[in-house]
Amino acid sequence: MNFNEDIPRSPYWEAVVTRERQLTDAFAELTDTLVGDFDVVDMLHQLTMRCVRLLDVDAAGLLLADRQGRLRPMAASTEQARMLKLLQLQDVDGPGLDCYRTGGPVTCADLVAEGGRWPHFAAAAQLAGFVAVQALPMRHRDRIIGALTLLRTAAGRLTTDELHIGQALANVATISILHHRGLEQHEAAEEQLQTALNSRTLIEQATGVLAERHHSDMDDAFDSLCVYARTRNLRLSEAADAVIHGEHFAQPPADDHSR
Repeated sequence: MNFNEDIPRSPYWEAVVTRERQLTDAFAELTDTLVGDFDVVDMLHQLTMRCVRLLDVDAAGLLLADRQGRLRPMAASTEQARMLKLLQLQDVDGPGLDCYRTGGPVTCADLVAEGGRWPHFAAAAQLAGFVAVQALPMRHRDRIIGALTLLRTAAGRLTTDELHIGQALANVATISILHHRGLEQHEAAEEQLQTALNSRTLIEQATGVLAERHHSDMDDAFDSLCVYARTRNLRLSEAADAVIHGEHFAQPPADDHSR
């Protein structure tokens, strides 16, 4: 006899199980990168998407520091121009920069009331529809390589549990990057980070080409690039290079997302 069949399952119970499965999938996906070759850009894009699914946030973006210590956009849960502008602004003004410099989390539960800390970022965030932000460091021990920015369209803070989950995801992703192909040496890790940043620039260019070619928005264009890469077992940067050099392929249907 299966006693579990006699236990009523509430919507809350089902939601908890679903969230636990999503957490398990997220960490399994990230830890897989520790034992094999992987696409850094795609992994970080998936990290931002997981954050939106698992946490009470509406968008997520990831910034990595280049060789000069400047923060550059690396991945985002949406490719819309306003989101990318928010990430770019944080090189000079924003919670991501403060987080990167201090090595600790930065919280602003209400950008309308507290936006004076970062006037340019706060104004751009509100214009894009966001009114609260949380930044978490991309950190491994005493090494900080960037920041994860989480945005909300409603004022408020993440719960303590959500902060722990977000930081754990950021930490595992950081370890994956630093240990990719055994890159324990500082110089080798710097080179790997710079290569990833260069790949991101190439992907942005290819996404723009596809958006113009298919008269679509940036999110759909990025999705089509992901589908193209995965169906051909290519890295996103390799698929982007093919697009820029004239490769043509059909836009996938609207519901055919790679996320």
